Amino acid sequence: MLGGFPPSGKRAKHAAFLHIMPELPEVEITRRGLLADLPGRTVDAVVVRNPTLRYPLPRTLGRILAGQVLRDIGRRGKYLLFDFGSGTLIVHLGMSGSLRLVPAAEPAGRHDHLDLVFGATALRLRDPRRFGAVLWERGDVAAHPLIAPLGIEPLSAEFTADRLHAATRGRAAAIKLFLMDSHVLVGVGNIYASESLFRARIDPRTPAGRLSRERCARLVPAVRETLQAALAAGGSTLRDFMHSDGCAGWFQQHYFVYGREGEPCRACGTRIRAARLGQRSTFFCPRCQR
Repeated sequence: MLGGFPPSGKRAKHAAFLHIMPELPEVEITRRGLLADLPGRTVDAVVVRNPTLRYPLPRTLGRILAGQVLRDIGRRGKYLLFDFGSGTLIVHLGMSGSLRLVPAAEPAGRHDHLDLVFGATALRLRDPRRFGAVLWERGDVAAHPLIAPLGIEPLSAEFTADRLHAATRGRAAAIKLFLMDSHVLVGVGNIYASESLFRARIDPRTPAGRLSRERCARLVPAVRETLQAALAAGGSTLRDFMHSDGCAGWFQQHYFVYGREGEPCRACGTRIRAARLGQRSTFFCPRCQR
């Protein structure tokens, strides 16, 4: 394993001014966009402009990847997994990162830290906050310390009402924070947890352990529907995130509650309220969500 990984203000008035980190839909959309162009192509060069991200970039990354063929691109939670056969390049977009396909000769911007060059095309990592990560794993990527502890994929058949109900027993944390715990459920961050709980008509402040089986049976399909709707809309584009082709997503146009404090609920007209949970803004309708 290479890459320096250790073993062990005022409210914005519109969602467009709120910072988000890429969640499952944005990462999956990035993966799908890259799948159309990169698998089967050979890395000609690696250009490192700034090796200091969340963890230092592997010093030998250029020597490792040059001449290797990219076999496939997978995803686990919010991690993109670039399979080169001899190992896996693990990429996390952090709070502000994006991967774009650009002409290799295109001048790099201030926050463009890494290029993987495939002929005339470069896969370019842009990360203004530098909270992203790029790591090389030679062994079983599923056993990597960042990947092994991850919970259930919310779009998988394993995510069921019975399993959610069992996992919430005895848990005092608010259900919104529980959904955002990557050790329980992967890829559901602040936006999609808020939107899912609105669809399920559950107050985000409700202790997870108090959820009945009936509420869990509402919440599981609500999470899936929210994520699938975001995928269909191209994800959310707020401030930093964009697709691999530079295009924007539009799911933020369809938010029921996120970033809409003081605006009327789209279902009942009651003003959307905001609260702080786990130092994050939480939005909900006090009438629809109880």
